[in-house]
Amino acid sequence: MARRRNPLSSLGRRGAVPSTRNLAGDGAIPTAPLGRSSLVDSGVYERGERVASPATLGDTYRCLHEDDARIAWIGLYRPSGTELGSLAREFDLHELAVEDAIVAHQRPKLERYGNTLFVVLRAARYDDAAEEVEFGELHLFIGPDFVVTVRHAESPDLAQVRRRMEQDPEMLALGTEAVLYAILDAVVDGYAPVLRGLENDIDEIEVQVFDGDPAVSRRIYELSREVTNFQRAVLPLTAVLQGLTDGFEKYRVDEELQRYLRDVADHVTVAAERIENFRNQLRDILTVNSTLVAQRQNEEMRSLTEASYAQSEEVKKISSWAAILFAPTVVAGIYGMNFEHMPELDWTFGYPLAVTLMFGTCFLLYHLFKRRGWL
Repeated sequence: MARRRNPLSSLGRRGAVPSTRNLAGDGAIPTAPLGRSSLVDSGVYERGERVASPATLGDTYRCLHEDDARIAWIGLYRPSGTELGSLAREFDLHELAVEDAIVAHQRPKLERYGNTLFVVLRAARYDDAAEEVEFGELHLFIGPDFVVTVRHAESPDLAQVRRRMEQDPEMLALGTEAVLYAILDAVVDGYAPVLRGLENDIDEIEVQVFDGDPAVSRRIYELSREVTNFQRAVLPLTAVLQGLTDGFEKYRVDEELQRYLRDVADHVTVAAERIENFRNQLRDILTVNSTLVAQRQNEEMRSLTEASYAQSEEVKKISSWAAILFAPTVVAGIYGMNFEHMPELDWTFGYPLAVTLMFGTCFLLYHLFKRRGWL
């Protein structure tokens, strides 16, 4: 039986075995213990129906070879370099793509290596309890008769995607490109709860800003960082989907799948626009918060200035009265020393003169301070 050609690929199934340095054996970079299998689920399908569920990669290869009409969907979670090396030899995976899948920390992208597509996706999940966004990285190898998914986080839930596809044999019968569509659709649909969660956080921040919460600046910064990371996960998908769209005619992609992929592209566009709006909102909120903080600081400075001015006025009044009372105290103190030889002690006008001098000095100082506004 002739093998059906995959619309996503233009070449045959197998080719020369690539170099597997850094994949297995000497120089391997394992990401999972060698004694533990990272195989989550492996299914072999024929005309949209699951015909086998091999327990190992070797069993999957043997079952796949039994009929040219079959395709294999292999799901791995944090696989070792040895396991990826086995897949690379069996399915002729390019070593650069395999190294990317081992190292991870890649941005979303689409690359073609001969008859194989390598796709990197970033799934997102909103954690309501922590009010933060969690990201998961997903790598896909798509060939004429195989799909290999490599997850480095708990999300996305590919088991749910597999169940949905198995319940729709007609869609699954379209081949490996239908699996690619289903995974893309699941990842993009997962962005909707994240968008709602971020929108709710922004609404809460707006309330905090006008309530004068001092912790709001830190929350604005943290949320801005999450929105930026989310944007890095979503925006590159535009190029990924555009690359798939450009290959519709060349690789004779089924028309129904073309419509589905365009729908996913529309959802990505909407998500990207909303994320950009979030960034603008947070930038405006930060500006408003900075303005409100500056206003509160100005009001505090004005209050401090007014208090300092009032205190200064009180000091002036106290100092003025102290000076007024000091003058007669000096005169009285001098003539109260009771020395035997002092001028004017026996003078008839000495007492009236001293009293007049004290009151005159007080009167003069009072008018002087009054004129200067100290009293």
